[in-house]
Amino acid sequence: MGHEERIYYGWVVVGACFFGSFVVFGLSYSFGVFFEAILTEFGHPRGVTSVAFGVQSLMLYLGAVGIGVLVDRYGTRRMLALGGIVLGLGLVWTSRAESLLALVLAYGVVTGLGMSVLFVVSYATVPRWFDRRQGLAGGLASAGLGAGMLVVAPAADALIERVGWRSALLVLAAGVAVVMLVAVAAIRDEPEPEEVPEGEFVEGFRPSERTTLDERLTDVVAIARSPAFLALFCGWLLIYTTLYVVLAHLVVHVVDLGISRTVGATAIALVGATSVVARVTVGHAADRLGRVQTFATCSAVMGAATLVLPLLDAAIGLLAFALVYGFAYGGNGALLAPLTADLFGRSNINAVFGLLSTSLGTAGLVSPYAAGVGYETLGTYTPAFVVSGLAALVGAGAVVVAGRRRERVRG
Repeated sequence: MGHEERIYYGWVVVGACFFGSFVVFGLSYSFGVFFEAILTEFGHPRGVTSVAFGVQSLMLYLGAVGIGVLVDRYGTRRMLALGGIVLGLGLVWTSRAESLLALVLAYGVVTGLGMSVLFVVSYATVPRWFDRRQGLAGGLASAGLGAGMLVVAPAADALIERVGWRSALLVLAAGVAVVMLVAVAAIRDEPEPEEVPEGEFVEGFRPSERTTLDERLTDVVAIARSPAFLALFCGWLLIYTTLYVVLAHLVVHVVDLGISRTVGATAIALVGATSVVARVTVGHAADRLGRVQTFATCSAVMGAATLVLPLLDAAIGLLAFALVYGFAYGGNGALLAPLTADLFGRSNINAVFGLLSTSLGTAGLVSPYAAGVGYETLGTYTPAFVVSGLAALVGAGAVVVAGRRRERVRG
């Protein structure tokens, strides 16, 4: 078989990254399904209990800063295997937690660090393999997030009903082990020049060269000081307040309305299902329409949908919200790494992407807690939904500013 007839190994890497994002976000974004059982188990207020999810989100993204540098330095396969082991140990410990503090340490810190490795590898590896079809490839890889939500949230709901939340976590840990074995076996760092299909990389792009750790850090610091980086960081921070409020509190919000928890779990699954479709279709379309504009539009729709959420008090309306929100979130999520590569280059993509991702971690730490405290104080989630929706609209504007500032620098 000739070179031109072989399947480009980049598509195998896309598959491995799909499995990584499937594991990370299938587990993390199913916290809302476990939330009611954990509230009952430990008896703490919603704001306090949601700290476990907030800490996990913070560790997932904050850890990505240092982990991104390590992945660039030591390779994806080695780090991906380590992350899978840490994640599995964290889930097992969480299933045995006897206090809220132990839950925060196990689920928040240890599990979050394991997820952080998987997140960096799954999102930041694909841009090393693709340019012309980067949006499509990135969309397919990140579609694992939506597939994970679609599969894990209903599975967790069913497991909790049958065996309790602790045993449910053990079953999920076993599933993680199987999926990660496949992902680790398939992953590779970057292509060799001779195996890249003709026309895949645009002029001026080559697979990254190995540099010293000090050189990488110097380059990353220079990028982090740029106005475009600051604008993009703020944009992501504001946009993702909606996501973490919705994921942490939507299920209990549904229960508060007198609707079955299963409807809430189904809504989370629908967010995942529609995001799968959007990650592929919107990611592919963004290659032609422009990734900055597409990302900002999807982010604005996320904000607008969250603003409408307080008006919905029936199952059909809540499920419709999940469809719209999930599609917008999927289009947004497909472009996180491609947008980073477009604005700041590929040579240190893992480290730069990890640094930007601390904005997501900050949103994940603060917004679920603030929404929980708001509910305990006011007896409603309406202020949290409205404030986070408005924040996302402002964040969409900040992303547009980041794109313009970067173009000005290049010009």
